[in-house]
Amino acid sequence: MAVYGGYETRPFRQETTAGIGAQLLLLALLWLAVGLGPVGWLTGSVFAVATWVVLTLALRRSGTRSFGPANHVTLARATLAGGVAALVADSLGGRPPVTVLVALATVALILDAVDGQVARRTGTSSRLGARFDMEVDAFLILVLSFHDSFSLGPWVLAIGMMRYAFVAAARVLPWMRGALPPSRARKTVAATQGIVLVVAGSELLPYAVAFATVALALASLVWSFGRDVLWLWRAREVRTVALTVVEGAKGRESVIVGRSAA
Repeated sequence: MAVYGGYETRPFRQETTAGIGAQLLLLALLWLAVGLGPVGWLTGSVFAVATWVVLTLALRRSGTRSFGPANHVTLARATLAGGVAALVADSLGGRPPVTVLVALATVALILDAVDGQVARRTGTSSRLGARFDMEVDAFLILVLSFHDSFSLGPWVLAIGMMRYAFVAAARVLPWMRGALPPSRARKTVAATQGIVLVVAGSELLPYAVAFATVALALASLVWSFGRDVLWLWRAREVRTVALTVVEGAKGRESVIVGRSAA
């Protein structure tokens, strides 16, 4: 996923504004296909405007003036996630059109593997693009966990809230803001969550199997986040020891300099 200033000459405002248009078009199609109601329209519209505002501000702060190709893919994923959110909100805990919901979510999950490939092949990877990708993933997982919670229980919401709880904790605990090393296990666990939630929400599995599968997914997510928190805590201890050593060395150096001057 990426934003790259030199890839295109058109201002990024055209792309972000087109995202709102794409979202409204999808909502209109859902209205025609499954009778999307006012709550769904409101949810999808609010999500579209919020995405436009946040993305535009982020692009401005980064100094970027144009969109990269991978960001187009992620913006399409955001549009699909907005459609899923509209369907879930419109059902108000009832039974949304499962086939359409699963189809939108499945395409969004498939595209999750596309934007990264596009960014790498075009050399347009960036921190902003990676963050955009991550936020779309987190939102889609949150919506899917909310949908599944009505059939499996409110505990499923823990899957969707896990990352947001981690971010909230990092705002209070500075040591949790450190950079984590790359991890294939972390990526695998994260990718599995969406697949499991979609399958469980498709109503194709018996209740017991769906319950056990989602519970296993949650357990793996707890393990993954727990491992990262432990790594950050240990890294904090290492940094504290290193800082103590450096400060001690500076103190001894100051004493030696003082004695030499005397």
